[in-house]
Amino acid sequence: MDIPGWTYLTVGLSFSLYIGIAIWTRAKSTKGFYVAGQGVPALANGMATGADWMSAASFISMAGLISFMGYTGTVYLMGWTGGYVLLALLLAPYLRKFGRFTVPDFVGARYESDAARIVAVVCAIFVSFTYVSGQMRGVGVVFSRFLEVPVNTGVIIGMALVFVYATLGGMRGITYTQVAQYVVLIIAYLIPAVAISWTMTGNPVPQLGFGDTIKDGQHAGLYLLEALDGIHRDLGLPEYTAAFVAGKKSMIDVGAITLALMVGTAGLPHVLIRFYTVKSARAARWSVMWALIFIGLLYTAAPAVAAFARVNMVDSLHGTAYSEAPPWFKTWETTELIAFEDKNADGVITYSGDQAVNELHVDRDIMVLANPEIARLPAWVVALVVAGALAAALSTAAGLLLVISSAVSHDLIKSIWARDLSDQKELRIARWAAGGAVVVAGVVGIYPPGFVAQVVAFAFGLAASSFFPVLVLGIFNRRVNKQGAIAGMVSGLLFTALYIVWFRFVDPSAGAEQWWFGISPEGIGSLGMMLNFAVMLTVSHLTPPPSEEVRTMVEELRLPRQTTPQGSKII
Repeated sequence: MDIPGWTYLTVGLSFSLYIGIAIWTRAKSTKGFYVAGQGVPALANGMATGADWMSAASFISMAGLISFMGYTGTVYLMGWTGGYVLLALLLAPYLRKFGRFTVPDFVGARYESDAARIVAVVCAIFVSFTYVSGQMRGVGVVFSRFLEVPVNTGVIIGMALVFVYATLGGMRGITYTQVAQYVVLIIAYLIPAVAISWTMTGNPVPQLGFGDTIKDGQHAGLYLLEALDGIHRDLGLPEYTAAFVAGKKSMIDVGAITLALMVGTAGLPHVLIRFYTVKSARAARWSVMWALIFIGLLYTAAPAVAAFARVNMVDSLHGTAYSEAPPWFKTWETTELIAFEDKNADGVITYSGDQAVNELHVDRDIMVLANPEIARLPAWVVALVVAGALAAALSTAAGLLLVISSAVSHDLIKSIWARDLSDQKELRIARWAAGGAVVVAGVVGIYPPGFVAQVVAFAFGLAASSFFPVLVLGIFNRRVNKQGAIAGMVSGLLFTALYIVWFRFVDPSAGAEQWWFGISPEGIGSLGMMLNFAVMLTVSHLTPPPSEEVRTMVEELRLPRQTTPQGSKII
């Protein structure tokens, strides 16, 4: 069977599984729709969190970015995993103990303000739509190549699938669908990684093969990273392992991006809502631990996948006559995500760090997807990677769409405009809101503002600058109030969003010399977060303190054993 045949088979089977789970776990109440009835075991929630977290950015784009950026590309590894430490220590158990449905729910109750709730809803929707556009682009990239349909058609197919299991099952359906999707995506990521590591280095463990020697070919006997450094020198590029040199990100920018990704992780609403689905605060902590283990399986393999892909791509294309280019190049060329421009009319592909002579243009989002073909692995492995990439993108998209749905139906309509709304009517509105969100997500997926991981990095910056300070101070500081919370969220979000818009859309040619303190748009969320903290603390100090009831609640929230605001015992 050829690649399209295997792809239709694996994608069809996995999609049938997801829809079947959604039907089996159909939500019948708002509690089931929003937080899966708060009865998900910690292990299952950790696995679902892993799938929710490891989006198209993690599966498709992260290794592609590392393969081009080298050492500095590891900001994504450090930032995204480090954020889970902050989650475990500062947020997850306390938010679960508080016992509400959503992050805006916490903000509204903690700060005694419908206005603060509305600002939090706007932040949640803004962040979620920015994030989901990257997922939908990833879906389109996968479908455009392997099902041989236009990118836009691929996005529409993904929209239809997410619509079914997000609106039907709600958080309950999404949770158990994400458990299945985690299994699919991790198998799909590790099987080719193991195969390529064994082929190139003789070591079946990619994390170890990454530091091993190459067995055969022109680089035989060299350590993998040593060979990559030599390849980059020959191409006129900075060495792969070099840090903070000309042509790579500066130290301050690497630090700012890492910080923004870390605190953005701890402030992402679709991640935080996962910890409302477990039985207790203790289970929330265990969920974080399991999630770190499940995420670590992929994240520790990503640098190796990036290095393998980089060596194989350069060796198979640079200096090769275009007429003799490998079959994978010709098939990917039809997607316009990789292209050859014969600048000197010699018919030979030249890849160079000098853009004046470089003739090869590669979209970084294709590296993981094309890697099995470049390494000449069997067709079924290629198809498995396709199914894994779709599982990664769709699992995260579903979680984000549920955040948007709950923000509209629960945090706006139910909590502010129609407080006497019945449970069934609220559930109906939530499904309609999810459907509308799917349509908008499809539109932004068709017209995304950058590479998948870049778009996702913007979302993390927005989350860092809006949610993280208001949540941390809301838990650990009795004095902060609604005026401070509103001022902090608005100032942090506006500053970060305007900075990103200016340097990515208004003046995209601007370089590090124009950036504030040399910080790129991907890392500006770190400054936005600091601005939020400063504004929130200053305004809270200059305005009246919150009520004694709220201050007592904040004290009780951090006690090892205490009742929730609803009166149930939580350990």
